[in-house]
Amino acid sequence: MRKNLLIVVSAPSGCGKGTILSEILKDDNYHFSVSATTRQPRDGEVNGVNYHFLSREEFERRVENDEFVEHAEYCGNYYGTLKSETDQQLEKGKDVILEIEVNGASQMMKLRPDAVFIFIAPPSIAELERRLHKRGTEKEDVIKERVAQAERELSYAPKYDYIVVNDALEDAVDDFKAIIRAEKCRTDKNK
Repeated sequence: MRKNLLIVVSAPSGCGKGTILSEILKDDNYHFSVSATTRQPRDGEVNGVNYHFLSREEFERRVENDEFVEHAEYCGNYYGTLKSETDQQLEKGKDVILEIEVNGASQMMKLRPDAVFIFIAPPSIAELERRLHKRGTEKEDVIKERVAQAERELSYAPKYDYIVVNDALEDAVDDFKAIIRAEKCRTDKNK
């Protein structure tokens, strides 16, 4: 019997991770895991759709009760993946995709070595910087910080099982799907 996959995806800002995942998630066999956070909802965000919005006290209680697969504090707020969010969907026969940053992924590598870890990378730092400028949503100092952060995050890429370079969207989506197909054919997943 084939085992459903827990898929962890990380990428620096501006690499097109969201665009790739939106293409992948058109397939009903996948479930995108909604993270929990203690930050306040932004305009238009819906509890349970964008995030599970929890109070700091509720989040800490759930940490104590070992209800998270991974969690971290970032900019004064907690973020994490609830076990219930992943386990229920795996039991329903779905492959579960988690979009988490490199520190959370490092935790997952220790806690869930059975997961598939995919790092999405830009074709180059210069191209990443060009894409961030093209967005037109950030000032120059923010772009420089995002590029510096991307360089730090890229140093984690060799720890992942796979690296998908997003040079052309269609190729990146095909590469992602090929990874999943190959993982499902592994001997240890077909016992």
